[in-house]
Amino acid sequence: MMTDLGTCFLGLLIPFIGTTLGAACVFFLKDRMNPVIDTVLMGFAGGVMMAAAVWSLLIPSLSLASGMGRLSFIPAAAGFLLGIGFLLLLDRVVPHTHQENGQTEGPQATLRKDTMMMLAVTLHNIPEGMAVGVVLAGMLTDGSGITMTAAWALSLGIALQNFPEGAIISLPLKSGGMSGSKAFVYGMLSGVVEPIFGAITIILTDMIVPAMPYLLSFAAGAMVYVIVEELVPESSGGRHSDIGTIGFAMGFVLMMILDVTLG
Repeated sequence: MMTDLGTCFLGLLIPFIGTTLGAACVFFLKDRMNPVIDTVLMGFAGGVMMAAAVWSLLIPSLSLASGMGRLSFIPAAAGFLLGIGFLLLLDRVVPHTHQENGQTEGPQATLRKDTMMMLAVTLHNIPEGMAVGVVLAGMLTDGSGITMTAAWALSLGIALQNFPEGAIISLPLKSGGMSGSKAFVYGMLSGVVEPIFGAITIILTDMIVPAMPYLLSFAAGAMVYVIVEELVPESSGGRHSDIGTIGFAMGFVLMMILDVTLG
């Protein structure tokens, strides 16, 4: 039991470490990332998340519901749409600013631009934490078919795409006059919601094991919403859209390889 708890703790912590390392860029870069590198990383993050949504979440969801025969698509389809709807609702009720165009969404608020950007990143970290949490819960559930290596592959993939997000928060804060140490803390804190929501998801999933197929696809839907709403526009806009597409392909293939070989 202690081994399982330790595995879950580390699995929840790995994505947060990715955000922290990205925020630490504030100590090595003066202003912001090179636009080309930023575009590649955003595309890469989208590819990682898309592959994770398919191989680590949707396919296991379909597999767990295989006993329903021809209706085995219902949990995956229903959970996926609910995940999309959940993030759509959060986008409407939480004020935030999109990086690629500076557009503010949600209710009107008198918050600073950097605070709104942090809220956007924090908002989109929620489904990633839920995804890691539900896969770790599946690892602990007998008969789920989700292995420890598959859960760790997802955690590692999310950590890889969290790296640029940490930098997105900390670097603009520093260029705006904030000290490097304080900007680092803000960037790091944007990733705190991931282990928190991951832990909550593990607890809830343990209470309602039959809902596992729905929870897996719910997390997949939420992640796909983030990809389409945030990551794809950020990587496909401007002069370097082809590089963003290459980054997406690299991230997708890498996460697919991790999930298939380690799972």
